[in-house]
Amino acid sequence: MSIYKDLKQECYEANMQLNALGLVVYTFGNVSAVDRKKQVFAIKPSGVPYEDLKPEDMVILDFDNNIIEGTLRPSSDTKTHAYLYKNWNDIGGIAHTHALYSVAWAQSQLDIPIFGTTHADHLTADIPCAPPMSDELIKGNYEHNTGIQILDCFEQKNLSHKEVEMVLIGNHGPFTWGKDAAKAVYNSKVLEVVAEMAYVTLQINPNAPRLKNSLIKKHYERKHGKNSYYGQ
Repeated sequence: MSIYKDLKQECYEANMQLNALGLVVYTFGNVSAVDRKKQVFAIKPSGVPYEDLKPEDMVILDFDNNIIEGTLRPSSDTKTHAYLYKNWNDIGGIAHTHALYSVAWAQSQLDIPIFGTTHADHLTADIPCAPPMSDELIKGNYEHNTGIQILDCFEQKNLSHKEVEMVLIGNHGPFTWGKDAAKAVYNSKVLEVVAEMAYVTLQINPNAPRLKNSLIKKHYERKHGKNSYYGQ
């Protein structure tokens, strides 16, 4: 029996949830789950239809992209996951989707403004969109460089990955993360819903104002502050 059985199961369940929530198209999209003690992560194999996936299909790799266990080819986004795990040692799961509204905002190359309290329940900043990758990086180790692109975006915008657990990659799509794979999937769904709400808001009123700071603070702290009490 594999010593990574539990990790594979966690990864499998998160990937199936990503599909169940309607956040993927065909085989596009992936979730990974990390084991910090063993310094490895599990990720969905590339190109396998969700209905055919099994827990034992999940591929185990180290943070240098070496396959530790598995016979299938890991997701094409594996190097991005590995880079984030290696540089952000407090995250436990990562998800990537091709969800409609999240991708549309990424293609617009715009941050998603914080318009309402649903957004503020989860973070106090606009959802950042990293600029499209430079030609030099595109020609290089593309998936690895996507990880660099994400970290550069957070540094340039002075954001904390602990507070903002999601990003849009310009012209590409969203990546989310969290304390575990399930939280990464949760954040992917939140991002998609907020992206749709923001889009519809701008259709109704192209000049819609940002949520005022007092409401941002109130809604975030009642759910995440030291005296949090919110939970529906």
